[in-house]
Amino acid sequence: MADKSVNEPILNIPKENYSFIKKFIGCTDNEDFITLDTWVNNSQVGEGDLMLQMDIEGGEYLALISASDTLLNRFRIIALEIHLLKYLWDNNYFEMVQSALSKILKTHYCVHLHPNNCCAPHHHNGISIVEVIECTFIRKDRVKHILGYCDEFPHPLDADNVIENPTLILPRNWYGG
Repeated sequence: MADKSVNEPILNIPKENYSFIKKFIGCTDNEDFITLDTWVNNSQVGEGDLMLQMDIEGGEYLALISASDTLLNRFRIIALEIHLLKYLWDNNYFEMVQSALSKILKTHYCVHLHPNNCCAPHHHNGISIVEVIECTFIRKDRVKHILGYCDEFPHPLDADNVIENPTLILPRNWYGG
């Protein structure tokens, strides 16, 4: 685990069962940030498959763009929360998001999307877009057949992130068509 915003994680497991570094994951190595590659290389996790869970409040794009293809291909599963989607209307921001997601999609399939109802959708020129979406990716070599697309949203296994806020329905253009 890596997180500069806390002194240490609050977990009910022995410290010898996890590693923690008080830095943010980013696109460079310095006093406050560490790249994914450096973090994994320093973590002594061996050479096998890994799972990545990332929720870094908008920093995910540069962290993923700067990650090596070799490292990304080690992640069997990637659980990723992507943020600030209301800025997709800005061409430069769109290019950054597209670069990060295209990089993942070279080696992984997106197998689950869940709009986070932490904030209301953003509206621009008559189009509504969720601001935060949770994505799960699986490495392509782990999939033998694609059976189709889910078209029931919210999925019965999904749960709202904020109970007090209305459920967000995933717009059709986010999946299978």
